[in-house]
Amino acid sequence: MPKFLTTISTIALLAMTAPAFAQDTTAPAADTTAEEELSLGQEVTEEGGPGTPYVREKEGDWNLECLRVEEGQDEPCQMLQPLNDADGNQVANVRLFRLPDGSQAIAGALIAVPLETLLTAQLTITVDGAKPKRYPFSVCDRLGCYARIGLTAADIGAYKKGAKATLTLVPFVAPDQKVELPMSLSGFTAAYDKTTTVTDPQ
Repeated sequence: MPKFLTTISTIALLAMTAPAFAQDTTAPAADTTAEEELSLGQEVTEEGGPGTPYVREKEGDWNLECLRVEEGQDEPCQMLQPLNDADGNQVANVRLFRLPDGSQAIAGALIAVPLETLLTAQLTITVDGAKPKRYPFSVCDRLGCYARIGLTAADIGAYKKGAKATLTLVPFVAPDQKVELPMSLSGFTAAYDKTTTVTDPQ
């Protein structure tokens, strides 16, 4: 969920025009075209202010992660759960959000996994021992790799009724092995009912 502005051209403009101001104090006012190039500054968002994500509440094993907004506006919220291995180390995390009506997928999820994952083996999700589903990974960055998956009404129904899902990864360095990460479904229904619709998931 930030874009940065550079001021190199403005600095260059000031460097070129500064000698003229220094040499002639009777010179006419600065050209308005040059003045338009000057930055008037940009308000800095205070820590904890609008645009800051935070965990608003917890439902079972799911966090409700929301984005702070201006007073009087509704906060956009999604579900979040970190996934730990058998030793208690966080290996992945799941963020789940609603999608607009009218498509086969009624919800989406962004699942982050380590860079050392064998991407061609894809991601497998099993709910309470039912038939598993496999999903491809879509992109990686310096922090990890991500699967952007769509969830149908049947998928969400299974999550609401289920007790536990299992996410299975294959390590790149050990393609003959599997890493199974439990995803608790405790509190799923209550958390899902409090999520908001995302119109343009990234």
